Amino acid sequence: MSKSGLAAFLIKELKELVPPTVFFAVSFNLLVLTTNLILADYLHSIGSFLVATTTALVVGKAVLVANAMPILRRLDAAPIIETVLFKTTIYWAAVFLVRFLEKLVEYLFAGGTFAGIPEYVATHFTWHRFAAIQIWIFVLFLIYCSIVELNAVLGEGELRKIFFNKRSSEAAGSGFSYRSSSALNTTGDTQ
Repeated sequence: MSKSGLAAFLIKELKELVPPTVFFAVSFNLLVLTTNLILADYLHSIGSFLVATTTALVVGKAVLVANAMPILRRLDAAPIIETVLFKTTIYWAAVFLVRFLEKLVEYLFAGGTFAGIPEYVATHFTWHRFAAIQIWIFVLFLIYCSIVELNAVLGEGELRKIFFNKRSSEAAGSGFSYRSSSALNTTGDTQ
C-alpha cells in the first residue's frame, strides 16, 4: 500500500470513528454526571469522566469493527426499525460481552483464580450496577443506530443539514419541513 493509499485509509477510518466516539463520549459522561449527582460522589468524578471517555473510544472502535462484519448488512433492505433493532442488539451484546470479560480480567489481576470466578460472579459482582449501565447502553445504541439509519436514508449529510442549517422563512413558519415535502416523501404519496 502506498503512502497516499495509507493516508486515505487512515483518514477514512478517522472520519468513521469520530461520530460514534463523540456521541458515546457525551452520552457516557452524562451518565457519569447524573450518577455522581444522584450518589453525591464528587470525589471520584474526574476519574469517572476519564473512564467514560476512554470507554467511548473503545465503543467507537467496536462500532467500526462491527460495521465491517457482513452480518450487520443482513437487514439493510428491511424497514428501518428492523435494521435499527438488529444493529442495536448486536452492538449491545458485543459491549455486554466485553464489559463482562473486563470485570473478570480485573478480578484475575487482583489475585483471583479461574476456579474462583463462579463464586466471584455469584457473590461479589455488582449485577445491579452492571445491568443499569447495560440498559443505558442499549438505549444509547438505539438512539445512535436510529440517527445513522435516518442519515443513510435521507442521504449522507442531509440529517446534519436538517439540524444545523438555517431554515427557510417558509419552513420556519410552518414548523414542519426543512425542504419541500416531496424531497422527504420517497413513496410518491402526497402529504
